[in-house]
Formats: sequence, structure tokens, C-alpha cells
Amino acid sequence: MKTYIFSAIALLSVVLQTRSQEIPEITTKDSIIVNSWMFGVGWNFIDDSGDAFNDVTTIKDQWNGVAFPSRLSLGRYWKNGLGLELIGTYNNYKEGNKIDNVIITEDIPYWGIDARLSYDLNKLVGQTGFFDPYIGVGLGYSDANNLGRGTYNAVIGFRTWFSDRWGLDFSSSGKWSFGNEASNHIQHAVGAVYRFNIEKELSKKGEEKLALLQELEKEQQRIQDSILAVREAEEEARMLAERLEREKEAARLAALEAEEARKMGLLKLQQALDSIGTVYFAFDSSILSKDAKETLAEIASLMKANPKYTFKVEAHADSRGPKQYNQWLSERRAQRTVDYLNTEGISMDRLEAIGYGEERLINHCAEGVSCNREEHRMNRRSEIAIKVVDRELVSVK
Repeated sequence: MKTYIFSAIALLSVVLQTRSQEIPEITTKDSIIVNSWMFGVGWNFIDDSGDAFNDVTTIKDQWNGVAFPSRLSLGRYWKNGLGLELIGTYNNYKEGNKIDNVIITEDIPYWGIDARLSYDLNKLVGQTGFFDPYIGVGLGYSDANNLGRGTYNAVIGFRTWFSDRWGLDFSSSGKWSFGNEASNHIQHAVGAVYRFNIEKELSKKGEEKLALLQELEKEQQRIQDSILAVREAEEEARMLAERLEREKEAARLAALEAEEARKMGLLKLQQALDSIGTVYFAFDSSILSKDAKETLAEIASLMKANPKYTFKVEAHADSRGPKQYNQWLSERRAQRTVDYLNTEGISMDRLEAIGYGEERLINHCAEGVSCNREEHRMNRRSEIAIKVVDRELVSVK
């Protein structure tokens, strides 16, 4: 039984350790940013040649830009993929470039302010954590070629992230004038972006890991419960074995039962019996003396006051005379003591008479040892002890 239990515990422990090694960990890569603010600084390049939408690949004589940062942006982005941005740009149309289908003869400043609503395409294709393509629409106002114009805009772009906060933003916007007073143009942009006031949630992969972790935790708890049940069974088996062993050890059980008797108040009752006194007999006699009867009457009163207990009378003889005779004599002394207690009103089913002969001398007066009369008298006695009350209680003598 023990071998089986230990084997089961070992097997379950190995399973638990193996499963623990397979448990995935949720890391920062398993979470995505769902809400944030974003600030950007970068450059813009404008193609306002007049045919920008027909030939988007020509850079020479058509693209305009400045060396210093010329674009600022601030945006708010939400969990549903939408973002609202405000963008300010500055540029300079270079002398000799084609603007509105005309070659300009001097540098002309450009500035614009735009508001746009964008949508994160990862909401459709799945979050990557480092690559965010987007599209958007918006409205703006530009002062270009010394002519102000209102525009409606369309944008396509992407952001690539080096961390949760820092990344690069690349985009191209088409700007169409509300009227026919100016040509339409394209504005390209590149810059660094910084996210703040970030709110995160688990990605789909992170949610899958979390679900797996929760399932593994449940499985581990089941294994732990199984191990606990096996250990409890082993403990019950051990306790049963110990109990059986105690039942086999009669002498040791007697000592343990004596301790239990003290706990239940039996010791106090036995002490009360002992304090009344001992019944002594004359040499070679089982006749009860007057003193002995008075002692037994007092003992009987104590027995009546404790009706739930039963008692045994243990009688003894001194070492003089044959052992067989002394055994018989002690049995007669025990029986006479019991009979007298019965006349005092103690039922015989509460009494037991036992004779020990000269086996239990209380002093050194063994056979062949010279002792005086008083020393021999001490061994000619009857003693009263409490009998077993239930399975757990024995005499405290």
C-alpha cells in the first residue's frame, strides 16, 4: 500500500514539474497599445507641379522641401482604430520648380494646417506590434504659391515602432482644392513620433496565452489536489498501522490508557480511594477486622457517590508460607472484601476480586528475607482500584 502511494506521489510530482516547464510567460510582446496620444516632428515634401497625380515618380523640378524639420503633429488614438490628428507644415517652393504648371522665378513659402481622421488597418489584418499601416481623410487649409485654398485630403501611410513609445511615421497625402482657383498637390511626410498617456491590452496572441495559463493553473490545481488526496490516504494508512501496533502493545497501551484516565478525572477518584486507607489482614487470616470494615464502609460511600464506575479488589499475602497457599489466601481475602462491599450496598456487577498471592510485595520482605511483624503486615492487604470504564480507560493503579 505504501509503495503504491509513494509511487503515485512521485508520478504526479513529475507530471506537475513537466507541465510547469511548458507554461508560457506573458511578456510585453503579448500586449498592444489601444489608447494613446502621439506627438510627431519631421519633414514634408510637396509636389505641386499641376500634374502631380499623373506623375508621382518625378522628383527633380517638382518636389519641394527644406532642410530643417518642417512638420509638427499631435493626435489622439483609440481602441477602435480611429485617430484624430492636427498637423501643421511649412515648406518652400524652390525657384525654378514647376508650380501649378508654371516655372516659378523665386522662392515662395508654403504653410498648411490640416485635421484628419485616420484608421489603423491592423484592426482588419491583425496587430503586429511594430508595423501600423493606416489610411485617413481630412480637411485643411494651405497657403501655396501665394494663394490660400481649402482642401479635402486623403492619406495613406504606416508607422514602424522601435519601442512602445518611439517610432517613425511615413505618409503621403493627396490634397484637392475646394474650387478651381489652384491645382491639387501631393504632400509626403517622414518623421519621428512619440506616444504618451498609453493604455495597453493583451493582443490576440496574449489572450490565447492567458487562456492557456488559466487552463494550466486549473490542471496544476487538479494535480495538487490529487497529490493531497494521495498523501491523505497515506496518512490514514499510517495512522491505521500505528493504531494496530498500539493494540498489540498491551503494556504500552496500559500506560497510555492511564494517562487518559488522569485526563478524565479518574486519577482524582483513585486518589480519594487511596486516601481512605488500606485494608490489612492478620497473619494467615482472611477475616476482616473492625478497622478494615470501617475503612470499607467509607470506601463504599465513595463508590455510591460515583455510580458509573466499576472497581476491582486486589488482595495480597506476605512471603511466608508456600506460594500456592498464599495465592489461595489472597483470593479469599479479595472475595471477602468484595462480599463486605456488597453488604454495604455495592452491586456485585461493579466489583471484581483478584488475588496476587505474594507476587506484589511492597517492600523488601521476599521469601528468605528476615523482616519484622510490621513489615510483613504491610504485604497482607486489600487495595481498591478503578476498573476499565470503556475501551480507553484502565486502572490508574
